[in-house]
Amino acid sequence: MTRMSTAKVALLLATALAAGSAQSQTAPDIISAQIDAFRSADFEEAFTYASDNLQRIFGSPENFGRMVAGGYPMILDPAELRFLDRGERAGREIQRVLILDQDGRSFVLEYEMIGAGADLRIAGVRVLPETGTGV
Repeated sequence: MTRMSTAKVALLLATALAAGSAQSQTAPDIISAQIDAFRSADFEEAFTYASDNLQRIFGSPENFGRMVAGGYPMILDPAELRFLDRGERAGREIQRVLILDQDGRSFVLEYEMIGAGADLRIAGVRVLPETGTGV
């Protein structure tokens, strides 16, 4: 094989692998990637995991970051993250996540997902009320 054809094969293989991994994204993959971006204070990257609608509502990564810091500070740098049950509501995937913050407090968040495969994004998050029953 010539250098040119070897390079083409390598490029095609890398493209196929990237496409395959993008197509197999799951809610835990997307949520973990967004939280990793928050841990790095990379609000631009975190913003890319939000649905188009959320991006329109907040308009910029900076506005999105301010909203998260004010309303969901536990996801900025959780001490522990555990994925719980997954289900469906009104045609959308719902993923529950247990988050232990840096102060040892636990929260259960419910992520609403939209899209599929490479287009899977976070459409909304809500903190579930404390029930006192544990997880």
